Amino acid sequence: MRAAVMGSPIGHSLSPYLHRAAYQAMGLVGWSYEAFECDEARLPGLLAGLGPVRGQAGAGEDAWAGLSLTMPLKRAVLPLLDTVSETAVEVGGANTVLFRDGRRHGDNTDVYGIEQALAEAGVPAPRSAAVLGGGATAASALAALRNLGLYSATLLVRDRARAGETVAVAERLGVALAVETFDKLDAFTGVDLVVSTLPGGAADAFAGRLARVPALFDVIYSPWPTDAAAAVTAGGGIVVGGFEMLLHQAVRQVQLMTGVAEVPVGAMRAAGEAEILRRAVRTG
Repeated sequence: MRAAVMGSPIGHSLSPYLHRAAYQAMGLVGWSYEAFECDEARLPGLLAGLGPVRGQAGAGEDAWAGLSLTMPLKRAVLPLLDTVSETAVEVGGANTVLFRDGRRHGDNTDVYGIEQALAEAGVPAPRSAAVLGGGATAASALAALRNLGLYSATLLVRDRARAGETVAVAERLGVALAVETFDKLDAFTGVDLVVSTLPGGAADAFAGRLARVPALFDVIYSPWPTDAAAAVTAGGGIVVGGFEMLLHQAVRQVQLMTGVAEVPVGAMRAAGEAEILRRAVRTG
């Protein structure tokens, strides 16, 4: 069986290391996992040209089982799917494509990854939260917060006019969302949890202002810790890094693609951490 991760840029992705480690530990001989550079314009053609998929007439052991999707494809893939899970519909994005009976089914494991990462770190269910950034990961964060029982949150963005898609997600989720700009951040550092979905280094500008928050979930995993994470740790708060989210969303993907419930989380974690360390040594 074949699987792959698609996105642009894709060279930094840890997904191949996580998935291949799972296949090896599970004894799934013949399973492979690749990485394809793919932007929104190329996505329809790549999907159409994959070749035999699982469940398709005449498909053999080399058929496609599924795909992992990263930016900028999570929203762009939705019109290209035959069915979409409720979670993917709610957040307006699918990071997983499963091939079933020759058809394409979209799912979202980012929400699961966030929930598991928070639980593993011992972050209690928040009574209040602020989310930094308004992209696809922010939408998944709102869904995770809703699943944890929080039906209101604040979204902080650089430009409120560009938060429309995330506001629409909040409406579908039934979450009351207040949208503010980053210059208002000081008014929300008293929340139980801050979730930063900002790209690498962007949240570091707010490190001093975040130092007092009880818990920070920063989606960045390299370099780690970020300045923001270090500031919260120094202040006695709980910090959750992006690697934990990445790991657990990949665990769920392996379960969905293989149909096996017991996935070797430890082997996947070790493979991902080893690759992060290798890259740090190479660039250091």
